[in-house]
Amino acid sequence: MNSLKKNTNKIIGDIPLLSKGATLEGRVVARDRSSLFVDLGLYGTGVILGKEFYIAKDIIKNLKIGDPVVVKVLELENEDGYRELSLKDASREMSWQKLQELKEKGEIITVKIIGVNKGGLLTSVENIPAFIPVSQLAPEHYPRVEDADKQKILKELQKFMGQTLEVKILDLNSEENKLILSERARVEGIIKELLQKFQKGDVVEGEITGIANFGAFIKFPAEEKEESQKLEGLIHISELDWQLVENPAEIVKVGQKVKAKIIEINDQVFLSLKALKPNPWEEIEKKFKKGDIVKGRVIKFSPFGAFVEVAPKIRGLCHISEFSSKQEMESKLEIGKEYNFQILLLEPKEYRMSLRLVKIASKE
Repeated sequence: MNSLKKNTNKIIGDIPLLSKGATLEGRVVARDRSSLFVDLGLYGTGVILGKEFYIAKDIIKNLKIGDPVVVKVLELENEDGYRELSLKDASREMSWQKLQELKEKGEIITVKIIGVNKGGLLTSVENIPAFIPVSQLAPEHYPRVEDADKQKILKELQKFMGQTLEVKILDLNSEENKLILSERARVEGIIKELLQKFQKGDVVEGEITGIANFGAFIKFPAEEKEESQKLEGLIHISELDWQLVENPAEIVKVGQKVKAKIIEINDQVFLSLKALKPNPWEEIEKKFKKGDIVKGRVIKFSPFGAFVEVAPKIRGLCHISEFSSKQEMESKLEIGKEYNFQILLLEPKEYRMSLRLVKIASKE
């Protein structure tokens, strides 16, 4: 290797002063079993050897004499007069630089899913490990798990193994080795454009496409009589019915056709089924008033007390403070049974009714 041009530290003129950490372009001029020599032009010759040769072996094995490379300067001059270089570090820096450019331009990237965990999908871009959180999946890919069970979510995510997705870069930090991708960001622009055709209060007809513990997803055409483009919105569990809903699957089923009212539009659309149903609270003041003794059926226990149905879809709360303890409440009340309660508070506009147990209904 004596014929290779060694460094000269007497370079003068308009050439920038070389320093450790600098990234340079060069060409492969020679190699052996444990070294790769790179012509750095006016900066002399550099060498990749030892640990740096080993960690970049997968890149080096594909390089030929004359191939261009980007390298990072580790040492300005070693004992043999060569500049010591890193190929892996330079490639990594170039990758992060490319990723930053992709983020700034909002470029769409196609990635292949190579792993999953309970939080999302694993992939890579420019040989940099990347992560797609569950929350950043497109609506149609969001795991529809009714009870939010993490193992069930993981099972749903495993279906993406080996598949390709189109994403955008959401966040990156080279120092923390963090690269977060978003599939949802890719479609947000399209969704926002389609959502401009709708406004709060519009009624749409669509199909229930998924059910989760927090509500149901509904897909509806972006234009009337246009089935090719569809939007997907969420009907929160509190908007499924006027009664207290514990399980959305009790109200709607996947594949069911329903009409829903748009109640909010931001980055996505939120809808309501109950807004199109008669409001049972509107007539409640004609039936009940504060102080009345009413018969009610215990529906559910909660940390706040017992929920009691006093009329179809009208439920009040017998607060836990009405008992000395949770144990006393559960000993005096039984789910599914009827008891006499006194109305302590009635606020129809707030959909609130507070109750007090006054007498256990006599057993027949």
